[in-house]
Amino acid sequence: METRAIVEALLFVAEEPLTAGEIAQLVETSVGGVDKIMLEMQREMADDPQRGLVLKQIAGGWRLYTDPEMLPYLERFAATDRATRLSSAALETLAVVAYQQPVSRGQVSEVRGVDSERALRTLERRGLVFEIGRAPGPGQAVLYATTELFLEKLGVNSLADLPPLADHVPPANIVDALERPFRPESSSSESIS
Repeated sequence: METRAIVEALLFVAEEPLTAGEIAQLVETSVGGVDKIMLEMQREMADDPQRGLVLKQIAGGWRLYTDPEMLPYLERFAATDRATRLSSAALETLAVVAYQQPVSRGQVSEVRGVDSERALRTLERRGLVFEIGRAPGPGQAVLYATTELFLEKLGVNSLADLPPLADHVPPANIVDALERPFRPESSSSESIS
C-alpha cells in the first residue's frame, strides 16, 4: 500500500492535527519522508480547483480542512437534520434498542430511567430505528428495532457482530453497591446475611 494513501486516510479520520513524527511512526517511515509527502499533498490540493479540501500545517501538525470557498454549501448542509450529531440521550436510546430489540418505548425509558419518546423519534427520523410491530397484550405498545442503516453506520454485518454487552457491565458486587442507596430500606423482618 502506498504511504501517501495511508497518510491521507490518517488525516481524514484525525480529530486533531497530526505531527510529522506521529505520522512517520504510524506509517513506519522517516519524518523527512512524511514532510516531503505533506508538502506535495498541500501544493497539489491548493493547485487543483476541483478539490474541496485543503491541507494545512497548524498547531504543530497537519490537518485536512474544507476549502473556504465551500462555505455556502457547508452552511446549507449544516442546516439539515442529517448533519447534526446524535445527542447522548439518542445514543443511549439507540444502544438500548440495539441490544434489547424488539423493545417498546416504555421498556427503553425504564432502562434509561427517563422518558425516551423524543430520542426514539429522532432515531426514527434519522432512519436508525423503525417500528417493527406491536406488543401483544393490553395497550399493544409499538415495538422498535434497528435498521440496516444502523448496521451500515456502525460498520457491522449483523447484530451478532455487536460487542458483547457483558464486556461493559461491572461485576455484580459493584452493581449492588451502586444500587444500594436507591433501594427502599429493608424491613426489620428480613434477615441480614
